[in-house]
Amino acid sequence: MSPPPEDPGVTVVVRRRTKPGCEADFEDAMREFISFALSFPGNRGIHVLRSEQGHPRDYTVVDRFADMDARRAFTASESYKEWMVRLRALTEEDPHIEEMGGLSGWFTLPDKPHAHPPPKPKMALVTFVGVYPLTSVLPPLFAKLLPAWNPLLRNVLVTGLIVALLTWVVMPNLTKLFRRWLFPTI
Repeated sequence: MSPPPEDPGVTVVVRRRTKPGCEADFEDAMREFISFALSFPGNRGIHVLRSEQGHPRDYTVVDRFADMDARRAFTASESYKEWMVRLRALTEEDPHIEEMGGLSGWFTLPDKPHAHPPPKPKMALVTFVGVYPLTSVLPPLFAKLLPAWNPLLRNVLVTGLIVALLTWVVMPNLTKLFRRWLFPTI
């Protein structure tokens, strides 16, 4: 039996440090940038994180794309280039940008910009730990909560909820929980 094909999705992690006193302007600009990015075809979601442990002016942006073609089209657009100039004016230096394919994007450490992703077997096991409870509990729960819904429509809702929980809640917390095992050299 051959392994399943790897997810063609691309995760981009961008790290920036704002100029002193520009935090509010940067956050305002990022809110506008998020709207622009989410409207672009192939964008799967974008998140902005402000450093909790490191420097208070450090921001990490995690942006997901359907595939590398969607990422290339996004960065080739004139609007993107204009946004990069606007955001650069609010930061101390050019951003550090890292692109990762497949599951690697779920295994990022905001405070360790150059950390390599863990080995695929470790990523698969931690992903299983996150996926299994969600796929075991949520479908029957929503079947009871929404019995009148068409099963296909209910499945779309549950699948979207599982993906959102994995992306924004489960995997970031599992990565923190298993940090020493996933990243033993850090």
